[in-house]
Amino acid sequence: MTGSSLRAYAPCPFYEPVGGVVLSGWTTLADHAARTRLLAVDGPEIAPWNELVSQLRRELGERGIAVHALDAREGMASWEAIVASTSSTELADDPDFETLAVASLEDLFRRPVQAESDTDALTVIFGPGAALSRHDALWYFDHPKRYAEASVGGGTGRNLGQRDMPGNPTLDNPTARRLFYVDWPILDRHRDTIAPKVLLWIDAQHADRPTALEAPTLAATAAALVRRPFRTRPVFNTTIWGGHWGQRQLSMGTDQPNSAVGYELIAPESGVLIGSQAELAVEVPFQLLVGLHPMEVLGESVHERFGTSFPIRFDYLDTVDGGSLSVHCHPQAQYMQEVFGWPYTQHESYYMMVVGAGSHIYLGLREDADIDDFQAEAKQAEKTGRAFDIQRYVRTFPAVAHQIYLVPAGTPHGSGVGNVVLEVSATPYLYSLRFYDWLRRDSQGRQRAVRTDLAFQNLDCQRRGSRVSADLIPAPRTVRSGVGWHEEVLGELSEMFFEVRRLELGPGSEAPENTSGRFHVLNVVEGAGITIITSTGATLGLAYAETAVVPASVGAYTVKAWESETVRVVKAYVP
Repeated sequence: MTGSSLRAYAPCPFYEPVGGVVLSGWTTLADHAARTRLLAVDGPEIAPWNELVSQLRRELGERGIAVHALDAREGMASWEAIVASTSSTELADDPDFETLAVASLEDLFRRPVQAESDTDALTVIFGPGAALSRHDALWYFDHPKRYAEASVGGGTGRNLGQRDMPGNPTLDNPTARRLFYVDWPILDRHRDTIAPKVLLWIDAQHADRPTALEAPTLAATAAALVRRPFRTRPVFNTTIWGGHWGQRQLSMGTDQPNSAVGYELIAPESGVLIGSQAELAVEVPFQLLVGLHPMEVLGESVHERFGTSFPIRFDYLDTVDGGSLSVHCHPQAQYMQEVFGWPYTQHESYYMMVVGAGSHIYLGLREDADIDDFQAEAKQAEKTGRAFDIQRYVRTFPAVAHQIYLVPAGTPHGSGVGNVVLEVSATPYLYSLRFYDWLRRDSQGRQRAVRTDLAFQNLDCQRRGSRVSADLIPAPRTVRSGVGWHEEVLGELSEMFFEVRRLELGPGSEAPENTSGRFHVLNVVEGAGITIITSTGATLGLAYAETAVVPASVGAYTVKAWESETVRVVKAYVP
């Protein structure tokens, strides 16, 4: 995906495969399966495993090849044992959160299933953990995480290891709690461990027409992508407070009630489309690229500090004609590490792309806020549904277009109605500890959960009064300039590991950039767009509201504004 012509926001950016083509359809997959006698097909719990087995049986049966299928999950421990081994002491009974699981997938197995050695049939071992069984060839049958969240949220999916067995029925309904904090960490580590051995990477999100990449093609494409700028596939989710800017401005989430949260780049869930067209592509997890090439993507110093975790995320919070976000905070660093299990915490910043008339931001404590009274009123609202005036305790500020508001962990904050926030933040994204949520109710009419217990345990009482505006609402500071352009520091704070800057370029102007061994993330926050041009000649057009990763390996590059108008570009990186 290249070029600099004027265009609208592209919902499905895609990149040409290198050294091969995208394979498509069950007939093609069956052709590859017929080349082996013992095939292991690994992947997440959510993948359509029944479809895989039935289609291979049908296709290969037409060729006179019998298929013997073994479900790898039959080798897993009992559900009771899995729950016991993946539950933390601190959060074992918590209804919403769990400590990130550190177990390996193998730890959840009694013993891997094994195929009979004397069968004449093609044996297919399928499901999470199939790679643990003896096999001649290994495939990965992937399904993007957004489907798992929707399935588990709707009660139709299952958590990892949750299954019906004679005498051992499934004990619980699936929960997002286990999905986020247990299933995904375990499955992601397993995926990254076996990835170098996978011969065929299959995208199963369209079960009637799966797409796939052979290992050499995936390897060559990944190696090329991590040396040039690229976009991940954006996804917009709906929620109760959501607005409609994403639907109206970007044509995203138009099949949903609203476009509340736009995932531009959230490493644990983002994917990259590989193919010659968006309709016939393979969506590969972004984090897989990082895991395969951490030095090229992150850079040496960031890799040493964060391992293979891509530490910055970009997303939108859309409340245009919607409702105010809850007033909440995020875990302080020690709590995040010791209780939740993340090595770094959820520091955030709000960059205001769009503001409504009279709209505002909640940020920090009032100077005269009585914390005991605040906690008592918040708990009463949580228990009895009695409203209270959050502004007695939390400061509000006018929402100013293109202003940044810094939100270090422990700081109460939220966006009011009418705003579009570009959230430039640390990668953890699932730890909103709410003080107050306006007594909102979910689709079943129940008051939404508000975790005042955890919120007050993590409240930073020092972020109050004049210190809030002085420390957390900084004025831009110019640090570089040239003909037709300048660069400003927007947000930096000693406890926040990332820095946010902004480039402003006149029509057609060019600004020199250099990753200097550390990745950059760019987003066009105003104007038509830019072209990113690397020293090797690779280009990427970036339209308004689009986000790009510039891997550390890129080094020197140029940002060129499109000719039509002045453009502003937010840049984040780890100094």
